[in-house]
Amino acid sequence: MFRPATALAMLLCSMIVTACGNSGGAVCTRDDECASGFCKADGTCGPADVDASVGGDAPLDGPSGLCTPNHDGTITMAELPLIPGKMATFRVATNATFDTAGVAAGTGMRRWDLSTQLSNDSDKPLALQSPSGQWWAASFPTATYATTLAAGSDLVGVFHVDAAQVTLLGVVSPQAGSFRTELEYDPPVKLLALPMTAGATWMSTSTVSGTAQGAIVAYTEKYSSLVDQVGTMKTPFGEFPVVRVATDLTRTSGFSTLLTKRTFAWTAECYGSVATVASQDFETSAEFNDPAEVRRLAP
Repeated sequence: MFRPATALAMLLCSMIVTACGNSGGAVCTRDDECASGFCKADGTCGPADVDASVGGDAPLDGPSGLCTPNHDGTITMAELPLIPGKMATFRVATNATFDTAGVAAGTGMRRWDLSTQLSNDSDKPLALQSPSGQWWAASFPTATYATTLAAGSDLVGVFHVDAAQVTLLGVVSPQAGSFRTELEYDPPVKLLALPMTAGATWMSTSTVSGTAQGAIVAYTEKYSSLVDQVGTMKTPFGEFPVVRVATDLTRTSGFSTLLTKRTFAWTAECYGSVATVASQDFETSAEFNDPAEVRRLAP
């Protein structure tokens, strides 16, 4: 069955914004010294080929048509354009060892490192699909994009984006039919509230109903999110100044708790979520070192 925490992780992983050019490795002190518009935390220009397919309709943010990080600690929708056609590669590990607490980096900052090899690592492409022409399009007329939810599943999350938030509208199977999955969230789940800055919080409670592999289902999901840390995250793609979003999910049916899950997402200006970590089911610790899944941006 569809795992709701995966939707959050994949939503956050889907927020990929890139520039065009070839500036990887050049020494820099400011973003405008790099053709990519991104001076990494280690003082070198970030590569600019995460999403070479972006066309002329991509949102522009900067004097040269690039999204230029201003490192003001606040992430707006202009720094997270989510449009069909975006794509990137994430390195994914399951049941790996990683301490989500990271290490102290001074002045209230933390440092995390996911650049090394983890158990069961594999590279997975992630693409944002257009709702146009999809069998489920009429059921979700406000959809902005859709994307596959998990490496081991073909289920697709359907999302809406506006200036104030990103919401999950539903989950569907790639094909219609008697054994289709078509789940609707009422109201849609607020997965991100924007602008996003340290200390920001948001909550969402939704009734989930419809069919899952042809069977009728109904349950409730509650999401509670907090931008709880700031610092740097090192990935196989590079090192980024980030804010971390902690999200707790509780799924219930009547008086029964069916699932709890904790997810962290490390988000960078103009690159979106560069890493996500999902806990094991029913995790009770605020920080943990045995995640069920780890995703980080890869070349």
